Amino acid sequence: MSLPDMRLIIVLAPLLIAAGWAFFNIGAAALNQLQNFLNREEA
Repeated sequence: MSLPDMRLIIVLAPLLIAAGWAFFNIGAAALNQLQNFLNREEA
């Protein structure tokens, strides 16, 4: 691994972690909304 590769990883790692965390939170909220909607349809 050369030095530029390491710098690229150091820059991208936090961005990927943040994007994954945001996607995880949004996905959980979206599933929650969907479940609420489906439950409302049945009742």
